[in-house]
Amino acid sequence: MGLPDYYNTIEKSTEGYFKDRGSRFIALVYHVTTEQEAKDKLLEVKKKYYNARHHCYAFRINPEDEFQRSNDDGEPSGTAGKPILNLILSYELFDITIIVIRYFGGIKLGISGLIKAYKTATKEALDRAVVIQKTITRQISLHFDYSLMNIVMRKIKEENLKILSKTFEISCNMLIEVEKSRYVSLIKMFSDIYGLTTK
Repeated sequence: MGLPDYYNTIEKSTEGYFKDRGSRFIALVYHVTTEQEAKDKLLEVKKKYYNARHHCYAFRINPEDEFQRSNDDGEPSGTAGKPILNLILSYELFDITIIVIRYFGGIKLGISGLIKAYKTATKEALDRAVVIQKTITRQISLHFDYSLMNIVMRKIKEENLKILSKTFEISCNMLIEVEKSRYVSLIKMFSDIYGLTTK
């Protein structure tokens, strides 16, 4: 059995805050779909909060070919990036990056204090986020003669499929979107219509 057709992500950016013994932690949550987008967000945040001591982060992208990364940015190993990533995993989110910046207050918080601080700021930001469900889809291209128009349209209606584009010239071309789990069976269904080609 493969991955489900759906995954959770966030609708828009949110923020979370935590203070401890003078240190301020600001968690910034963003929706991203590529590693490059995550890197761009980090650069953006570093420019905006240039005077912060640390810019720690974690991201998780692509539910079909999962890629995740975390970074402590100078904090003791495992005290910042990992707690941020663990929360992303426990909330079961994809296509997300979270950057937590720290303004140092002059007093060291210790290992457990740091983990708590990064976790608390991140959790507050995630609790403010609107989680949405997205569908993993595939596209099927249909090519057929006008004489098959009625049968093709009937199948599309019966299967409740989404038409992305259509061109009717000498012959008909149509691009439809389907859930990943139905892709193979729908390709077969359309291929069984004599005179229709798919790709």
